[in-house]
Amino acid sequence: MALRRIALRDFVIVQELDLDLQAGFTVLTGETGAGKSILIDALQLLLGARADSGVIREGAARTDICAEFDAGPSALGDWLDEAGFARDELLLLRRTIDLQGKSRAWINGIPATATQMRALGEHLLDIHGQHAWQSLTRPDAVRGLLDAYAGVQTQNLTALWISWREAQKALQHARSAQDSLQQERERLQWQIGEVDKLAPREDEWDELNARHARLSNAQALLDNAQGALSALQGDDAGGALSLLTQAQHLLQDYAHVDESFRTFEEVLAECLAQAGDVAHSLQAYLRHAEPDPEQLAQLDARLSQWMQLARRYKRQPPELPALLAGWRDALRQLDSAADLAALEAAEQTQAAAYQKAARALSQQRAKAAPQLAQAITQAMQGLGMTGGRFEVQVDKAAEPGPQGLDQVAFLVASHPGMTPRPVGKVASGGELSRIALAISVTTSELGEAPTLIFDEVDSGVGGAVAETVGRLMQQLGHARQVLAVTHLPQVAACADHHLVVSKQRSSQGTSSAVTSADAAARVAEIARMLGGQQQSATTMAHAREMLAGATTPTTTG
Repeated sequence: MALRRIALRDFVIVQELDLDLQAGFTVLTGETGAGKSILIDALQLLLGARADSGVIREGAARTDICAEFDAGPSALGDWLDEAGFARDELLLLRRTIDLQGKSRAWINGIPATATQMRALGEHLLDIHGQHAWQSLTRPDAVRGLLDAYAGVQTQNLTALWISWREAQKALQHARSAQDSLQQERERLQWQIGEVDKLAPREDEWDELNARHARLSNAQALLDNAQGALSALQGDDAGGALSLLTQAQHLLQDYAHVDESFRTFEEVLAECLAQAGDVAHSLQAYLRHAEPDPEQLAQLDARLSQWMQLARRYKRQPPELPALLAGWRDALRQLDSAADLAALEAAEQTQAAAYQKAARALSQQRAKAAPQLAQAITQAMQGLGMTGGRFEVQVDKAAEPGPQGLDQVAFLVASHPGMTPRPVGKVASGGELSRIALAISVTTSELGEAPTLIFDEVDSGVGGAVAETVGRLMQQLGHARQVLAVTHLPQVAACADHHLVVSKQRSSQGTSSAVTSADAAARVAEIARMLGGQQQSATTMAHAREMLAGATTPTTTG
């Protein structure tokens, strides 16, 4: 997979740009301030960098960045499938940012998040910045370079470290809070014991109130039931059942004459049946129901207990069962927190898991360190540091951490016979840049990204070393797509393709343009890089000579 095309609209000082890119080694050159790094900035933004409305060209409403890649390896295809994006012969990426800073992104026409764009970018591009040397003095960056070279991941170890630390904190908290925990346990135990005497059941409060209402109105219920039964049955044919029966018979006698009488009679028959059922039920009720003062007193006492406890703990009576359950859960948690033996065992288990994983990681680092040192030492030989030596020192850290048990340092001896010392203490600015370049070249050869981008990593070098840099990138371009922003004519001469960035001024303002240089334009650009704007026959001849020499195979250190 390689970057085939990039299109920009209203990005920084670019009004409109459509640029086709080729395989092999491509350089971008141009005068200072022309915007040589604009393409790289755009690619970083496209692949998930933080959105910033400041990249919108002045006077425009939004910026639009698009890139097109060749269809990639199966690993990327699997990623697309898992993330829900369509596979195609081409991979199309797009991102827009408006003046409010709102960003939108798409992968093959399907909306995507910035996190997804960043994850995808890891499969597509490997960017080495012009200030890469600064990371050589940061312990975390140095360790990260060794881990990347060794092909190890530390996420699992970090998770184990977090678990271990949490177990340590829980144990320390339990040890330091034993007194307060005991007081809290005693308080909860007393409260639970008091409410447990009541043993309130879920929904019992409503049930008690319903039973109390029936018992406290028992005599009235009996009187009304008896009155209702008398009204239904009555004496001397004066009850409702007798009268309904009489009405039914009157209608039944003439139902054969008028059909509506039959309908009325059927309704009355249903009424008689239902009224008879009620009378039967009232009789049964009166046989079994009677006032029960003793049970009513018991209900009064229990309801009083409910209300007293509810007032004491400032809850509504129906909330007492849930309150009791909550106290029991809290007590169980306190018992667990106070179980020092269990907490100590958990801490030891987490510590053992972390130590095992950390020791395995240390072994991988120890194995990879000399290999990385040898590879960088070899790269240094052709970068003006002949006889220099690079070492990767892996020592035991003062204390374990989320990245393991090791501290990693880069040591360098710039000249033969010197004792290697920390990079930041013995290397000059130019040497730091060359060491960083050696590391960039070494690590880029091992990476999986099909496109390598070098953003002025050759800063601080020149002469024969610059030619070696160009040869190294030319060599990388045989297997990978390489894009380099450079100010060195020796590097530019080694490129397979040459893009020139220029700044143009018009009545509408200043804009930047990128053009592909043909043979004549390339000679002129390299001559400018050699001698400035005033081109002479000498600089033109020198430029032609450099271009001719760059096509001749050369062994690089």
